[in-house]
Amino acid sequence: MASDTNLTAIRAAAPGDTGEKTVFKILLTISFCHLLNDTLQSLIPAIYPLLKNSFHLDFGQVGLIALTLQLTASVLQPLVGLYTDRRPQPYSLAVGMGISLAGLLALALAPSYATVLTAAALMGIGSAVFHPESSRVARMASGGQHGMAQSLFQVGGNAGSALGPLLAAFVLTKGQSSLAWFSFLAFFGILLLANIGTWTKHHKSYSPESFTADPASLAAMPPAHAHATLPTGKIALSLAILVALMFSKFFYLASLMSYYTFYLMGKFHVSLQSAQLHLFIFLGAVAAGTIIGGPVGDKIGRKYVIWVSILGVLPFTLLLPYSNLFWTSVLSVIIGLILASAFSAILVYAQELLPGRIGAVSGLFFGFAFGMGGIGAALLGKLVDLTSLNFVYYLCSYLPAIGILTAFLPNLEPAKAKSLSPHKTTT
Repeated sequence: MASDTNLTAIRAAAPGDTGEKTVFKILLTISFCHLLNDTLQSLIPAIYPLLKNSFHLDFGQVGLIALTLQLTASVLQPLVGLYTDRRPQPYSLAVGMGISLAGLLALALAPSYATVLTAAALMGIGSAVFHPESSRVARMASGGQHGMAQSLFQVGGNAGSALGPLLAAFVLTKGQSSLAWFSFLAFFGILLLANIGTWTKHHKSYSPESFTADPASLAAMPPAHAHATLPTGKIALSLAILVALMFSKFFYLASLMSYYTFYLMGKFHVSLQSAQLHLFIFLGAVAAGTIIGGPVGDKIGRKYVIWVSILGVLPFTLLLPYSNLFWTSVLSVIIGLILASAFSAILVYAQELLPGRIGAVSGLFFGFAFGMGGIGAALLGKLVDLTSLNFVYYLCSYLPAIGILTAFLPNLEPAKAKSLSPHKTTT
C-alpha cells in the first residue's frame, strides 16, 4: 500500500520534476474550455429573473435551483477526482461537456419548474466530471509552475462566469428558449476536449508504467514535496482551516453571484439589462483577480496570498451595504479583484499538503466551492424571503473576518527552501 501511495505521488510530481517545459498550448486550450464550461454554467444565474417570472417562483425556489446545480457538482467532484486518480479517463472531459450540453438544451425547453431542476442537475454533473480532470491536465502541462498553471486555468473559468451574464443580457432577449443558441459553444468545447484527451493519454505521467516504485525513484522525489512529512494532525488541521476559508470566500460570493442583480434592481431601481451588465463587471473583476494569486504564490508563498485575499477584503465588504450605486460598482470590482486571488493559492497549497492526490484534492476543493455556492444561495434566498436583501448583504459583509484563521496555517516554503539548498551547493 505504501509503495502504491509513493507511486501515485511520483506520478503526480513528474511533469515538474523531469525538466519538462510548460506546455502553453495545452494550458491555453484547457483554460479556454474552462471558459466555455463556466459560461454555460453561469447562464443559469443570469436567467434567474426570467425563470422567476415565467414559473412564478419565490426567492427560496430560485435558491433551490442554485442548490441543485452546485450541490450535484460538489458531491460528485471529489468522487470523480478520486476515481480518476486510480483509473485515468482522458476522454472524460469531452463526456462532461456533453452532459452539460444535454442540461442546457433541457433548460432551454423546460416546460415546468421540475424540468428546470433536472436541467440544473445535469449541468452540475457535467461540471463535476469536467473540473477535477481539467485541473490535473493544467498541472501536467505546468512544467513545475503549478501556481501559474492553476491561475491560468482558473481565469478561464472566471472569465466564462463573467461572460455568461453579458451574453444573457443581449442574446436572451427572446426568452428562455434562446439558451439553445449556446449549444454551439458546447459542441466546440467537446471537440477541443477530445483533442486534449488524446494529449493526456500519451503524456508519460498519465501512464502507471512510466514509473517504478524502487528506492531510486523514491529518492528522486522533488523538493516541493519535502513538507509532506508534516504530522497527520497538522495536515488535517491545515485542511480544516482551508475549508473554513473556502466557506468564507464562496458563501460571500454566493450572495453576489445569485442576488446581485436583484439587489441592484431593488435598491437602485435599475433595469434588468443594466443589472446584468453590473454583474458582468463584478465577475470580470473576479476573472482579472484570479490570475494574480497563483504566480504571486509561486514567488512569495501561498500563505501570504491567502492571508491578504481573504482578510484583506473585509474593509470593502463592510462598506458595500451602505454605498450608493456608483460606489457599489467600485467596491464590487475591488472585492472581486482581491477575493478571487485566493482560490488558486488555496488549491495549490492543498495539493502540496497531499502530494499524489491531485484529482481527489482538486475534486474536493472544486466540489466544496460549488457546494458552498449552492448551499449559500439556497440559505440566503430563504433569509431574503424572511428579511430583506439589504439585511443579507449586511450580514455577509462580516464573513471575510474568518481569514484570521490563516495565521494557523504552516508555512510550507521554508521546507522547500531548506530542501533545495543542498542541490544548489552541488551545482
